[in-house]
Amino acid sequence: MWDVIWNTRSYFFWLMVVSLFCALAERMRPWRQGQRFLRAEFFQDLFWLFFNGHYFSILFAYVSVWLTRWWLPAMESAQAWNLLAAWPLWAQGLFYFVLKDWLDWCVHNLLHRVPALWEFHKIHHSITEMDWIGNFRFHWMEIVVYQSITYFPLVVLGVDPTVLLIIAVLNTLIGHLNHSNLDLSWGPLRYLLNSSRMHIWHHMHDLPEARRQGVNFGISLSVWDWLFRTAYWPSLEERPTQQPDTLGFPGMERVPVSLHGRLWSPFKRMGHRVRNSVLRLHR
Repeated sequence: MWDVIWNTRSYFFWLMVVSLFCALAERMRPWRQGQRFLRAEFFQDLFWLFFNGHYFSILFAYVSVWLTRWWLPAMESAQAWNLLAAWPLWAQGLFYFVLKDWLDWCVHNLLHRVPALWEFHKIHHSITEMDWIGNFRFHWMEIVVYQSITYFPLVVLGVDPTVLLIIAVLNTLIGHLNHSNLDLSWGPLRYLLNSSRMHIWHHMHDLPEARRQGVNFGISLSVWDWLFRTAYWPSLEERPTQQPDTLGFPGMERVPVSLHGRLWSPFKRMGHRVRNSVLRLHR
């Protein structure tokens, strides 16, 4: 399990490589020509990139190792937990990538449907100008939710740490590209892979009434949205620019723009929800 911490440290190097690649690609072939590189809140998004991509990830890795050793002290010697350990790395990688992406789709769906979780996810949807670095604008509680439900169980099953690192880097690259200012659709593969042209509609401010709870929840794969009818991709006739007029969500003006406010306001709003629920129960 200490390999998990080592891989978390190694991941930061690849995060920088992937980020530099996407930043250069945007400068060379921007989709939205008039969008500035040093846009509003760019430097705050640098904080989210470093904090979520490195510092909090390392902290969470240490906590994961501690919890694993506390709850499952014999895990490393108990073959019953290492169900995937005997599989070849390519099979582990394929299984991990597909299963984790489906679990991520489920979690992302819940972030939009459960009011308490949506309070945290609002930070990500406060983006008004989309580019690669927006991929890491999210509250640190999302790491706790995602990793607890998707990452930790698969580690317990014995997925090789090398596979974890490779898939983490691959998912980061796809996530950066999905949020990037690059015109990507993947052609016929759009029914399998997510893209910037598809994901931009997930951030649409004024979704159609029938889609108010969200669309295009896929992280790396788009197939789940097509299968479960949550895909939304207007035709060229409907939207010639293939982009929403505005990004965000109704009521986003109430979300703080300061870093401190974005870090702590979700807890405050969630506390108000809990208090109001308790008061209603006692009436």
